[in-house]
Amino acid sequence: HRMGNTDLVDVTVKMHAKTDRAILISDDGEEESAVWVPLSQCEVMPLSRGMVTVTMPEWLAMDKGLI
Repeated sequence: HRMGNTDLVDVTVKMHAKTDRAILISDDGEEESAVWVPLSQCEVMPLSRGMVTVTMPEWLAMDKGLI
């Protein structure tokens, strides 16, 4: 992956869990389909009702099936 020239995307998702290193998120609100995303790779902006907007590299969002 091209570092330093990475396209960022914003995804609005439900946050199911959070650790010191990662967050568990899903785009459909179902924990069964949720994926872990490393906090080192993203920025999290809290919304309401457990929803968050996560800014992450496009390749990571694609890799995790979020876009």
